[in-house]
Amino acid sequence: MATERIYLDFNASTPIAPEVAAAMRPFLAEHYGNPSSLHWAGRPAKEAVEHARGQVARLLGADPAEVVFTSGGSEANNHALKGVFFALRNRGNHIVTSAVEHPAIIQPCRFLERIGARVTYVPVDGTGLVDPDAVRRALTPQTILVSVMHANNEVGTVQPIREIARIAREAGVLVHTDAAQSVGKIAADVNELGVDLLSVAGHKLYAPKGVGALYIRKGAPIEPLVHGAGHEAGRRAGTENVLLDVGLGAACDLAHQWLGMPYVRELRDYFWWQLQQAFRGKIVLNGHPTKRLPNTLHVSFLGQSGSDLLAVLPELAASTGSACHAGLVELSPVLKAMGVSDEVGLGAVRFSLGRTTTKDEIDRALDLLRPFSRGPA
Repeated sequence: MATERIYLDFNASTPIAPEVAAAMRPFLAEHYGNPSSLHWAGRPAKEAVEHARGQVARLLGADPAEVVFTSGGSEANNHALKGVFFALRNRGNHIVTSAVEHPAIIQPCRFLERIGARVTYVPVDGTGLVDPDAVRRALTPQTILVSVMHANNEVGTVQPIREIARIAREAGVLVHTDAAQSVGKIAADVNELGVDLLSVAGHKLYAPKGVGALYIRKGAPIEPLVHGAGHEAGRRAGTENVLLDVGLGAACDLAHQWLGMPYVRELRDYFWWQLQQAFRGKIVLNGHPTKRLPNTLHVSFLGQSGSDLLAVLPELAASTGSACHAGLVELSPVLKAMGVSDEVGLGAVRFSLGRTTTKDEIDRALDLLRPFSRGPA
């Protein structure tokens, strides 16, 4: 009999919530009009998009007019970085970010460096945490943007965005945060965080893939990433994707009841405790022990290869923090920036729980993992 599969990779992607699918269903066939059309077919589509915009805004504590729908978190990040650079390059060309950002931040920064930007990548400590004073020291009269992620996608460390934003705003510098991993898990109120721009990825919070949003504080100077007709109040050209926008709105509406994820946090902590009992002295936690997403458990199985371990457990869906090529360990940039050694990083595995994770699934995952406490996979 086939072993039942266990999904512990919710930081990679989440299933579409049933409530989200139900909200989207009418827009698969019934409401097909163009939202920009003024006739009977276009009006319901326009109303649906604006209703969804309001749902996203409420979760972020923003005004609906400050929310721009995008194709996902990567586009939102690219729009924030490139949009501010092109809007303010006559004032300055310096951007400050962190060494543990997602490639959707790092790669746009590398691109901007090729066309004249200067980028400072501030370091993190051994838990993946950015020191706000490091951001302060990095600022120059030419700094136009600080972009630091709200929570790390690999180890889950939650950054001190409020303190970083206060420092940047005192210097007259715009602040962006990539909140792809935090929105829907912990509070991400734009006014409490003090940010000018914030990125959302739909498939990280039980909405479909291919949709996201960029919060742009009213008055923040930013050039459109996509030019064309005047969609999204002239900030992002292209006919609105009504179906996916509705899905993201419904997901944000649903997320209010899940903020903090106390049940998921309890399961994660139970999982970690049981792993410690099974792998006594042979397992370590990566990331901050307390300032961490409530669903994320990133560990290293000492003396083992995380990739090899998961390879022999195909029924267990999780992610590794390293890759092995021709016998050489290649750590993720995040683990490298944290100063994790190759030896420890080799055994890295990220388990990320979700709303649908059960204790039975955790217990079955533990049953699969315990035999490896005796030696390598």
